[in-house]
Amino acid sequence: MIAIDDKLISDEIIEEQFVCDLSKCKGGCCEQGDAGAPLMKEELDYMVEHYDAIKNYMTAEGIAQVERNGKYEYDREFGWVTPTINGGICVYGFKDKNGIIYCAIEQAYNDKKIDWKKPISCHLYPIKSSKSKMDPDVEYLNYIPREDLCSSACAFGKKLKVPVYVFLKEALIRKYGEDFYNALNETAKHVNGY
Repeated sequence: MIAIDDKLISDEIIEEQFVCDLSKCKGGCCEQGDAGAPLMKEELDYMVEHYDAIKNYMTAEGIAQVERNGKYEYDREFGWVTPTINGGICVYGFKDKNGIIYCAIEQAYNDKKIDWKKPISCHLYPIKSSKSKMDPDVEYLNYIPREDLCSSACAFGKKLKVPVYVFLKEALIRKYGEDFYNALNETAKHVNGY
């Protein structure tokens, strides 16, 4: 376990390798799971504020689900999450002709329609963060790839020799800042001997 400020980081984040391989997993993390993508409380306003731009990239089924039930919903286990269509694909997901799932939020961001990339839980995946029940100021960061879904990403990461934290550099800096990332990088260099 690595401690940086009030964050406890799993050793696997610097020791394991991971690079998404969309051609193999098809973006299944946007479709498989017990609920939609977890949302931070401040992200709820983004969902409302940017919905009109995001809507242009969504499927008719996704739009219908949002109009019936809202832009986000509360799950007893996970808190605020993106809605899903019948417990499957996220309402903000859409498939291309090859069956690969892409994010309407991220597509709107890429096209410079909005200035918010996507929920941070999606951006950080397969790192999951959680607050300590004993001390709410302490945050745990764990590497939790899905064994079946992410096996190709784990193999691809090993082939390319890209540690998890390097693959997720942009997301880690977005969430925790450059000082945090630099401290994690220095720790990784020391621990891994490079």
